Amino acid sequence: MDDEHGTTAGLFTAVGRTVVLVEDADAALAFYRDGLGFRVLFDGDLDGYRLLHVRPAGGPGAGLWLMPAESADARAAVGRQTGGLPLLVLYTDDLDRVAARLAELGVPVRPGVPDGGPGRSLHFRDLYGNELIAAQL
Repeated sequence: MDDEHGTTAGLFTAVGRTVVLVEDADAALAFYRDGLGFRVLFDGDLDGYRLLHVRPAGGPGAGLWLMPAESADARAAVGRQTGGLPLLVLYTDDLDRVAARLAELGVPVRPGVPDGGPGRSLHFRDLYGNELIAAQL
């Protein structure tokens, strides 16, 4: 569908990734890869700056740049990038399995807000306090 000027239809095809500010890239990698099963798409160095790109291993979709917060402003935003609102919604085919894995990791979980729809969800936080939602449709 075009906007009023007929110029925006099909302008973008997908979201590639979003930035998650982290204090420690190795700790963030351990949480997302080893804890949640994310796949590493890229882990390399560019002029002394680590570039770390991960995404859920279960299929295609947007990923996360786990970026070290180097400036004072960035460090102040770690865990608060969204102003207390959820950072991500992660879809799953087995919410009970996700809940069991989070319990193994010692990550507190709270049920999602019921919306009367056919799906279920739960909320949890990453190691920096970013709120994540796991949803089974």
